[in-house]
Amino acid sequence: MTYVVSENCIKCKYQDCVEVCPVDCFYEGENMLVIHPDECIDCGVCEPECPAEAIVPDTEPEIESWLEINAKFAAEWPNITRKGETPADADDWKDKPGKKEQLSSNPGAGD
Repeated sequence: MTYVVSENCIKCKYQDCVEVCPVDCFYEGENMLVIHPDECIDCGVCEPECPAEAIVPDTEPEIESWLEINAKFAAEWPNITRKGETPADADDWKDKPGKKEQLSSNPGAGD
């Protein structure tokens, strides 16, 4: 099992999860983070840290497409090991449904 970053992260990207991850398995895109499924050790410490409730176990129903997205972009985006700056409008996007169309495949800014 692994944890998966889902649609709720898009345009929020709070990054609180990054600070607690013991194996640094988060990767940063322009407007969301993903978890590398082969690096995640299923410890679960990231899940309660996410203000957007975007992190879920891969056993959740209908999460397969997000698992694929996480795996794909973890291979392309830079690894992130420290919390960066949260987007100024993150709270405006936090509970909005249907954000998948806002997903940017561009890598993050990084440090």
